[in-house]
Parts: sequence; structure tokens; C-alpha cells
Amino acid sequence: MAHGSHEEDYINLGLLSMPALPLIYADGAQQDRQDNAVLRAENESLKNENYRLQATLRNIACPNCGGPAMLGEMGFDEQQLRIENARLKEEFDRMCCLVSQYTGRPMHPMGPPSDPLLPHSSLDLDIGSYPRKFDHQDHMIMNNCPPDHMISLPFMPENSPFPGNSLILEEEKSLALELAVSSMDEVLKMCHMGEPLWVRAKETAGKMVLNVEEYERMFSWSVNVKQHPPHEYRTEATRDTAVVIMNSITLVDAFLDANKWMELFPSIISRAKTLQVVHSDVSGDASGSLQLMYAEIQVLSPLVPTREAHFLRYCQHNADEGTWAIVDFPLDGFQNDYPPSFPYYKRRPSGCIIQDMPNGYSRVTWVEHAEVEDGPIHQVFSNLVSSGVAFGAQRWLAVLQRQCERLASLMARNISDLGVIPSPEARKSLMNLAQRMIRTFSLNISTCYGQSWTALSDSGDDTVRITTRKVTEPGQPNGLILSAVSTTWLPYQHKQVFDFLRDERSRAQLEVLSNGNSLHEVAHIANGSNPGNCISLLRINVASNSSQSVELVLQESCSDDSGSMVVYTTIDVDAIQMAMNGEDPSCIPLLPLGFVIVPIGQTNNMNDSTNIISNEAANTIKQASDNAGQLPDSGCLLTVSLQVLASTIPSAKLNLSSVTAINHHLCNTVQQINAVLGNSSLNFSDNVNVLVSNVAPEAAQDKPTDPNSTS
Repeated sequence: MAHGSHEEDYINLGLLSMPALPLIYADGAQQDRQDNAVLRAENESLKNENYRLQATLRNIACPNCGGPAMLGEMGFDEQQLRIENARLKEEFDRMCCLVSQYTGRPMHPMGPPSDPLLPHSSLDLDIGSYPRKFDHQDHMIMNNCPPDHMISLPFMPENSPFPGNSLILEEEKSLALELAVSSMDEVLKMCHMGEPLWVRAKETAGKMVLNVEEYERMFSWSVNVKQHPPHEYRTEATRDTAVVIMNSITLVDAFLDANKWMELFPSIISRAKTLQVVHSDVSGDASGSLQLMYAEIQVLSPLVPTREAHFLRYCQHNADEGTWAIVDFPLDGFQNDYPPSFPYYKRRPSGCIIQDMPNGYSRVTWVEHAEVEDGPIHQVFSNLVSSGVAFGAQRWLAVLQRQCERLASLMARNISDLGVIPSPEARKSLMNLAQRMIRTFSLNISTCYGQSWTALSDSGDDTVRITTRKVTEPGQPNGLILSAVSTTWLPYQHKQVFDFLRDERSRAQLEVLSNGNSLHEVAHIANGSNPGNCISLLRINVASNSSQSVELVLQESCSDDSGSMVVYTTIDVDAIQMAMNGEDPSCIPLLPLGFVIVPIGQTNNMNDSTNIISNEAANTIKQASDNAGQLPDSGCLLTVSLQVLASTIPSAKLNLSSVTAINHHLCNTVQQINAVLGNSSLNFSDNVNVLVSNVAPEAAQDKPTDPNSTS
């Protein structure tokens, strides 16, 4: 019977022709089962190891740019998974809405919510100033280009979460409050004290700098909280004072609300979030509140890595002196799993004192103090960063002053001359639309959210960087957005370049930007005391007899001592009408282009007009500075940013010809700006000879020019 049953097994297996060896077969089957079990276990182990390695690879940072490392071309399977994941998430979000409608209970969507302030593009624009859509032939070239004419670029992450998820434990809250009080005392002293804690340095043109030795002597507890090896990181400390048109209560409320804080500093803070309210007053008073926060701050260029930090923010009110104080201090001494940022950045106790003044004004004294690691910063920005100008207190206060004036203009109700704007509400809506344009532009031009940029050449002098973003969310054109940014030193004063670029009539001289068209201003909104701080609605006057629909340009220009921006985008009449009628302007698609101008040296005095020079003198100064191995200490840095919808298919590969075209357009833009400014400056050649004679000899001796230096 036993033999017969095994024979049936052989029949079932189609092995009747094999010899009947029941004992050997039984042993072999058992061995096969054991082998299969071992292989399955090994397979599971390999799967887990694969997942772990994939997670590790996603967190690798590029040593050159600080962004996610570029690990070759994205595979087809990964693209399909991303598309499927986006579809499933959209389906899940739609089901959440349906469930909420029928049950009356809110149901939250999966994963982190999409931030409406992410740099998502929204108009099908070409690379001109008043762009057009790619025509059919362009799309055919894009989609049929052979593989050897494709270029692989990093993508902008669609939903970048806030890193880390640790909170301050209950048993740690008393320690957090003790450190908050100590840090507050430190910042108050740093705000009020002069020498020897702060000294004037010849290297910074007489500005106050922190005496590190005196600081370590006065605040030894702060230095010893977490000691690093000597000279491992650089100390960066700055202080400044300014008067702003906003009362202290409103300012404090903005500092304690992450969204309002970002709104106050749209060009500095790329993202911020309150992770935990560690302590708050029972009565709801802001004084005594302690919050765990995350922030990423930026310079408006892909050539400077962003800085990320987790920190605690503490607020205190001194009723006797009529002041409020805000202090940020690091998470040293707490149990947390927040990964260190790259490049390394830690906020030492920093903050501000806000003193109420008459008529709704406030005097703000600001201290910015950090431990930093100089990461992969391009040489064109190295002096601005190392001197503390790029991330220092002066920049924070300059932007705060300008934004407070803008908010005052936004809230104004006694506007007599509105022009074509039908009502104060329509004016406010248009200002909010322009604010979103500025915010989007600021995010699209930096390395925030882990955005990686690619250099087009191996030259260290090359400043052109390009990147791509896949846009799939509603309200924006689905497709692949190509961005290109370049920074160039110009031998012209900050104000001269700003006034030229913000004036639509002078900008029409740039053929590469005007496409033969002219602009006419149909609406104007003043944003502050500086005439250059304004919002304009411009009508495009097409040069030829064209049947195309009327298009408008929304432009905002803003300037302060830290720098200037001119940002604009084309927009159709229907969208403007919708905004002015009080409808939600957040759905209006925007794809801004623009310029950032940063002053160098003493040119940040906006009323000074003596540094306008000619091309010949500029070349002499540049050559002398090159011999000295550094940028000149005058002039400005001009950053130009262009964007284009390269394909309507988000997963499309980038065509090399598109990269070549936008790079060519970018270079032509800079060359034409330089040429037009040079031609307009020829009448100042007398001033040039004096300036060149002063600059060139010192540069030849390898000595930086310092107009405030004394012999």
C-alpha cells in the first residue's frame, strides 16, 4: 500500500517513468521544503536590507551642494510608482471629503498636507519676459528626442516633510524653562551692552562685531552646554536696531505664529513650523510661552545652501519697561532624534527686544548668533556669507521694516486714487496675489526643500544652475518645469540696477526680454516710503497686428538696504478680474520670473549716486580684483531667474535642447543688461578715473579697499 500510494504521487507529478524510490523521494521532498524555507527567509532578509538601503540613499547629502545626492537617472519602475502613488493619494483625499460630508466629522488626508506655499509653478510659459506656450513642434522634439540628447536632473520634492518628530518630554519641560530664562538673560545683555562684548572692526567697515573671548567669559554656561572641538565651526554674530511701523503686540503675535512669521520674512524663511507648545500661560497671555520650532532660512540663490534648525522660542513681557523680548535657543541637553543639518547650523541664543513707540511704531533691537559650518558656497557669495551679511541681523531688520510698510499699505482704507482698481477690497486682493508671487519666486530660486541644482560646466567661475520640478497638483499646469538661475557681479550701484530693471520703459530696451513688445502701466499700488516699493499691473502692447488675447503683467518691485527684487509674471485679464471681484486668488496660476540685486560694500546706501561708472572702468576694477583673488568691494550681485514649462507630461525626460535654449537666453539677458547700463553710464567717466586710480593700486598690493580705514 505504501508503495502504491507513492506511485500515485509520481503519477500526479508526471514522474511515472522515474524509478520508484519512496524513501529517497520522501527525504528529498523534506530537504526541498527546508531549502525553500531558508530561501524565503533569505529573500525576506534581502528585501528588508533593500528597503533600508533605499532609505539611506534617500538621505544622502551631496558634498558639493548640500542637497540630496544625485544617484543617476530615475528608473522607469520608480516613475510609475510615483505616478500611481500620486493617483492613490488623490483618490484617498477625495474619499476623505466624501466621508466628511456624509458623517459630519472631519477625516484628515493621508500624509503631510500639501503646503500652498511650495514652489509649484502654474503657467505654461516659455522663456521670454512675456512668455508664450511651447508650440506643437517643441513638444514633438521633447518627446521624440533620442536618449543621447536627454539630460537627467534632480527633481524638486513634491511633499518634503519636516525632519524629525521628537518632542520635549514632560520631565524635560522644567529644564527647558530654566534654559529659556538663562537664554533670555543672555540675549538681553547682548542687546544692551557695548564694549568689550561688542567691538568695532576695521574689516567690517566699522560695524559692531562680537568679541568671542569676552562672550565665552560672560556666558560660560551657554558655551559649555555642548562643547565642540576648537575651530570646528565658525561663530557668526551680528546686531542691529531699527524702527518699524508695527506695534509690539502685533509683532509678538507674528513671531509666535509660524505662518505669520513666514509672511513677515518671505524672502528669508522658506518654511517654518511650530512642532510643540511646551508651555503657555493659562490666561492665554503670550508672555511666558515656550514653543519647539523648526525653520529653514535661505539666501535667494542656489549657490548658497539653506540653513535648517530646530530650536526653542521663548517670549517674555517686561511691563515696567514696556518691552517684549523673543529669544531662540538650541536643543542642547534634550533627548531628540533630529538629524544635524548639512551644512551644520545651530542657533545660539538669538532674538530681539521690541520697544513700543508712539503712533504704532516699535523700536526693534535684533541679535543673530549661530554656530555654522561653511558648506559648499560659491566664491561669488563667500564674502557676503562669511561677513554675516547674508544671514545677519541687518538683513532680518531691513526686510522686517519693508514688510511692515507693506502690511500697513495692505490694511490702508483711506485710499483716494485707485485708478482702474474698483475698490479697496480689490486692491487688497491684488496685493495678496503679488505677495504669493514673491513667495513662490523666493522658494523657486534657492535650495530650500532639498531642491538640487545642476551646474552646466565644470568651471568654478560658472554660476549658471538649472533644476526641474514635476508639477501634478490641481490649479497648476501638469508638466515638467525647467528653472535656470545665474548670478553675475556688475560694476554698478545697487540702486542704479534696481531702478533700471523695475522701470518697464527702460526694460523694454532689452530685446531678449521684451520680444519687441512694450508695456503700459494700468494700475499702481505704493507699498512704502521708497518709491521703488510698489506693485504694478502692466498691459502688454504687442508690436505686430496680432489676434492673440490681451495679456497683462503683474509686477512687484521691492528694495531695502539688504537688497532688491523685481518679480513679474504674465497673467490673463479674466484672472485679474476674478481677483478684483473678491474671489479666492489662490487658484490663479503664477510662474514668476525676476531679478535679485544684492549690494556689495558701501553701495547699500540707497541715496548715494556717486558710484555710477563706465564699462571701461568696470573692466579695470574687475581685473584688479581678480589679481587680488576676490570680488571688488563695490557694485552689486545680479541674480537672474527664468522658468519654462518644458513639457506637459510630468514624467517626461528633459530635452538637452531646452537646457541649451534657456542657458542661451539667460546669458543674453545678463549681457544686454550689462551693455545697456554701461552705455547709460558713459557721462560719468570723470568719476570713474578717480575711482579706478584708488582701487587698482590697492588691489595690486593684495589689499582690500576700505574707505573707512585709517592709517
